[in-house]
Amino acid sequence: MKKAPPKRILITGAAGFLGSHLSDRFIQEGYQVIGMDNLITGSLRNIEHLFKLPNFEFYQHDVSKFVHIPGHLDYILHFASPASPVDYLRIPIQTLKVGSLGTHNLLGLAKSKKARILVASTSEVYGDPLVSPQAETYWGNVNPVGPRGVYDEAKRFQEAMTMAYHNFHGVETRIVRIFNTFGPRMRLNDGRALPTFIAQALRAEDLTVFGDGQQTRSFCYVDDLVEGIFRLLHSDYAEPVNIGNPDEITITDIAQEIIQLTESPSKLVYSALPVDDPKQRRPDIALAQKLLGWDPKVHRTDGLRKTIDHYQTMDKTVLQETTQIYFKRDA
Repeated sequence: MKKAPPKRILITGAAGFLGSHLSDRFIQEGYQVIGMDNLITGSLRNIEHLFKLPNFEFYQHDVSKFVHIPGHLDYILHFASPASPVDYLRIPIQTLKVGSLGTHNLLGLAKSKKARILVASTSEVYGDPLVSPQAETYWGNVNPVGPRGVYDEAKRFQEAMTMAYHNFHGVETRIVRIFNTFGPRMRLNDGRALPTFIAQALRAEDLTVFGDGQQTRSFCYVDDLVEGIFRLLHSDYAEPVNIGNPDEITITDIAQEIIQLTESPSKLVYSALPVDDPKQRRPDIALAQKLLGWDPKVHRTDGLRKTIDHYQTMDKTVLQETTQIYFKRDA
């Protein structure tokens, strides 16, 4: 008997933090992986180790424009999107377009290929929540015209469009609501708290805490997140599912933990809280536990050690080059 050909999966945003880790996982699982990224916020450095592999190919392309992939497709993971305030405040129109036009294009591709598609939503659809923890049944508290609205509403629209294609066209869809995630390959200058704290601590600079530091986040290590996404893709559940670590911690406490782990002389300095910055973020993962048999396994401290080790072993000139490239694009 002939051996069945490997499953083919398109991963958009493949050169980003999460997209690159997902590419690794599906390569390891024996899939033929097609990576796609326009490299506005992603970096080829994240996936350069995959280029030599026969079951990986890459297209530099903006999914907000028509997407064509020759041959059959079994799965699509839509992870193309700016994901930090630094990015989506700098490129707000592109952020809205990738969540709307990009999602529309990829849902159309899934329909034509009869492929299953999983879209990456976010805990930001809950806005500045009035309930904690946040369950999938909570509809959110979002300011659509505030500075974060371009990202929050792009993701909320993305979910609505995805469910419309599922209900009207019968497309096999999955929606993951991703809570704060960390690990190697985060861009240290992307403006989010944890990578910023790590970068400042490694440079022996004071750590900048916004507000009074008592706002909370719940950080999930990237390997746990990837496992949850892998299970969700292969489940038969079409509605949104939270994937994150419910271990809640204040911003002040996580900053102090990073100082201790890096043995940095840094101190904390406080600055004004950005507009509409959520005061609390903690996932209710009961659905993922029941549906997927999923729980996060990596303790935050262990994940932080792995992440910090990754950056400590990188050549300092490479880190500097990454910063220069980013700000050159920003000009």
